[in-house]
Amino acid sequence: MLSGTTDRASGRRRTFITPLFMALVLIELADIVFAVDSIPAIFAITTDPFVAYTSNIFAILGLRALYFALAAMIHRFRYLKQALAILLIFIGSKLFIADLLGLEKFPAVLSLAVTFAILSGGIILSLLRTRPEHPPAVVKH
Repeated sequence: MLSGTTDRASGRRRTFITPLFMALVLIELADIVFAVDSIPAIFAITTDPFVAYTSNIFAILGLRALYFALAAMIHRFRYLKQALAILLIFIGSKLFIADLLGLEKFPAVLSLAVTFAILSGGIILSLLRTRPEHPPAVVKH
């Protein structure tokens, strides 16, 4: 973090930045970029500023914790990138689909169902294709 020492010659306090502080600054900068980047996406769902603001806060808090949980298991989710790409295409095309069908808004229940189906399909397919061929032996004492 920020650290300081007193210079013996001048008696003035010197402050310097450690690598840990720089890492923290970069992580927080990435959080801000993520929050600003997700504002158009949340306004495609709702125009309520309270929902948009709180969803960004919870997304930032939740994604950092979720990253560390998934980092240990990412090798098992081989098809997750493809599922997320399909999901992003679907979310981006919802506005056009609603216009083509003459709807004011895309139905939320249908949107959640498609999102759940795409993500769960990618996860289940990944887990089935990357499961170990020989399960670990159970040792009884």
